[in-house]
Amino acid sequence: MTYHLYHYFDSDSGPFKNLSSLTSEKANEISAQLRQEGKSFASQRSDDYMLIRRELERTAREKFIDKRGRPRNIYPHYMTVGPCEWLKSWYTKPNWISINWDEFQEQSISFTYGDLFPTMRYQDKKPYRGQIYTKNEIKSLIKEYGFPQEWNKQGDKGPERYIEVQVWDDQVIKRFFKTHKKD
Repeated sequence: MTYHLYHYFDSDSGPFKNLSSLTSEKANEISAQLRQEGKSFASQRSDDYMLIRRELERTAREKFIDKRGRPRNIYPHYMTVGPCEWLKSWYTKPNWISINWDEFQEQSISFTYGDLFPTMRYQDKKPYRGQIYTKNEIKSLIKEYGFPQEWNKQGDKGPERYIEVQVWDDQVIKRFFKTHKKD
């Protein structure tokens, strides 16, 4: 079986904009601006969001390498396995890109069953907590548990709302990069 990976973004910003690619100072500045504006899901993030995010990304990268992953980037870009309607609500002007997962090499993408934050931090003893998965491994998990975006549409059954993809190599997604100039 093949799946499609989705990347959600705000149309005004464009796809694959990544706070982790910025200096800590600039990322914190943008995070503070988003909190102040209060228009998007990102406005709800805590002051220490970037500090926690960078640590979780470091952990995810190390776990992926332990599974023979070959990340080319220090930080990942994020996608989901399958569509997730809820993610559209994160943006003022939602947009998305869909890419067949067969375009990605096994060693270039990892997965968490749920968003990286709750997957790595939530303590409820579910077997997929704290885990990073490969393409082959996530197929088994999907078979066993299904898609969170289907069984937890309202978010009332736990923090899992989608299966997150960490894209560690820009090879496939770079065709979507574009310079976004602000006037």
